[in-house]
Amino acid sequence: MNKISVILFVFSSFCFGQQNQEIEKPIRNLFLGMKNADPELVKNAFAENAIMQTIIKDGTVKSDNVQDFIATVSKFKQDDLEERIVIESIHTDGNLASVFTPYAFYLKGKFSHCGANSFQLIKQNNEWKIQYIIDTRRKDQCREIKGI
Repeated sequence: MNKISVILFVFSSFCFGQQNQEIEKPIRNLFLGMKNADPELVKNAFAENAIMQTIIKDGTVKSDNVQDFIATVSKFKQDDLEERIVIESIHTDGNLASVFTPYAFYLKGKFSHCGANSFQLIKQNNEWKIQYIIDTRRKDQCREIKGI
């Protein structure tokens, strides 16, 4: 590889890494806000008309209200809610990003359930926000996740 190719490779890797950090920021802030019982940090992670859904055991999709979820976070103490994630993939096209994160959820320090989150993020006003999240939930076949 010649010097120009190496420079271009390093520069493109740096730019891609920076973009991923920007995309991950609202996701990490969502879980940090939950852990710190900070509803404002949770609220700021979401786009204005965001949608939250869960796939329950029989395949039915249950919708949750984002505002109700934010209000629920404020009812807990710091460290009561902890969702540990692993970001497995990030795909982007312009102002759209898709992020897949297996997780393990702990309530008041005790394992509650695990599953996977699928996030759809949009970039508005030069900032990434969560527009849509759908997750699965189960108590078996869970892998250990160290933290976010």
